[in-house]
Amino acid sequence: MPRSNPEHRARRVKLQGSVLALVRLENGRNIRARLHQLSGTGGILSLSEPLDESIKVEVIFHVGSTTVRSRAELLFPMWATKGYLQPFRFTDLPGEERSRLESNLKSLVDSGRR
Repeated sequence: MPRSNPEHRARRVKLQGSVLALVRLENGRNIRARLHQLSGTGGILSLSEPLDESIKVEVIFHVGSTTVRSRAELLFPMWATKGYLQPFRFTDLPGEERSRLESNLKSLVDSGRR
């Protein structure tokens, strides 16, 4: 989906697996993952096995002072040296929660803790 103003691209922070995440599938099964990269619009999960593209999940994680619990859509997985990297995009992250997340990501970048 094209963006109307590419100058306002969401801030992306490379977490390199330092943040744990829980991925809850529609059937109730939980999968543990690590966040490789994160922005206010989505991120990249590090998984031992890939999940199907386009499935709807709930992602739960804690970054800075914010706990995020949001529905997301998984995108096409990529093979990595140790498992898979699977991008996702938030599908229902409320504006206030997105603002808190983006503020925490900005703080991480500003403090140099990538």
